[in-house]
Amino acid sequence: MPEDFYKILGIAKTATDEEIKAAYRKLAHKYHPDKAGGNEAMFKKINEAYQTLSNKEKRAQYDRFGKTFDGAHGPGGFDFRNFGGGNGFEFGFDPGSFEDMGNLGDVFDAFFEGMGVKRRRRTYERGADLEFQEEITLEEAYHGITKPISFKTYGTCAKCEGLGHFPKEGFTNCSQCDGRGEIQESRKTFFGNFQQVRECKKCKGVGKIPNKLCGTCSGSGRMMSDKKLEITIAKGIADGQVIKIANAGEVGERGAEAGDLYVRVRVKPHKVFTRDGDDLVMKHEVRLIDVLLSRSVEVETIAGEKTAVEIPQGFTFGDELVLASSGMPHLGGYGKGNLRITLEVQFPKKLSKKAEELLKELKKETE
Repeated sequence: MPEDFYKILGIAKTATDEEIKAAYRKLAHKYHPDKAGGNEAMFKKINEAYQTLSNKEKRAQYDRFGKTFDGAHGPGGFDFRNFGGGNGFEFGFDPGSFEDMGNLGDVFDAFFEGMGVKRRRRTYERGADLEFQEEITLEEAYHGITKPISFKTYGTCAKCEGLGHFPKEGFTNCSQCDGRGEIQESRKTFFGNFQQVRECKKCKGVGKIPNKLCGTCSGSGRMMSDKKLEITIAKGIADGQVIKIANAGEVGERGAEAGDLYVRVRVKPHKVFTRDGDDLVMKHEVRLIDVLLSRSVEVETIAGEKTAVEIPQGFTFGDELVLASSGMPHLGGYGKGNLRITLEVQFPKKLSKKAEELLKELKKETE
């Protein structure tokens, strides 16, 4: 005669969810095998009863069909419906109830590997990303430049070529995790035993221990060293932009992937030009007479070329003269920005008698 789950928990068939949970906690505390006077067999029965009656679907099927209510259970009574969000790991679940199935980790291994899925083991951590700042001139940003840089960081150990050991000497299974790369730990709580899997600290998740470690790098596969490389800065780059160089950062332990290098470009302030997007802005001093007579002025561009710019008739101070396509190159594209010129009048410090008379005549003429 199958045992009655309601009788095991000491509750009525009309018990609420809260009454079921309260009854379970009381009995689990009383019969826990780690307590004095505990009873492991009874504790498992309590667990089984709670797992069924705390789930609405299972409880309904149990009430209708009894303990052997459906075919959802696999071999040994394991309910595979819990794989995808069921309540198998809520309070009260006792992994010890699977002791008759052997090591639970082995069961999971066999289940997934039978489907062609290999459990992923962690390996040594990748190297850290690094950030480096490089200062250039506006002219270098205009033309683009390749610059050598050097900095201290972890580099590959030359003795073991970054492995941290010598493969020819062979390997031995890690004694701490028995070659699994991970360790299963049990944690006792008021509600039962909980298990968790963590990476083996001794072999760092690899599962094997090299027979001979490299003495030069103490088995890490890397050494602090000066790293030298060249970076290419594209023409048109702006102040503060970052260049990413993949795998040029800190080398990872024992052949793990290297980090990335991020180079932040700083463009020095220029004594003539300021930048507005890809446009360059400059101020240029002119004589008042040149403006009045609409003469041209000569300016030097960022490319070092001298160019004449005409002052149009009716020019108003505050307006800009625009020299098309004489600014900064568009980064990663074609064409350039413009050169915008603001004119500043250069007044004479002292006027001669003749100059004063000419200005008076000009005043009369314009009035």
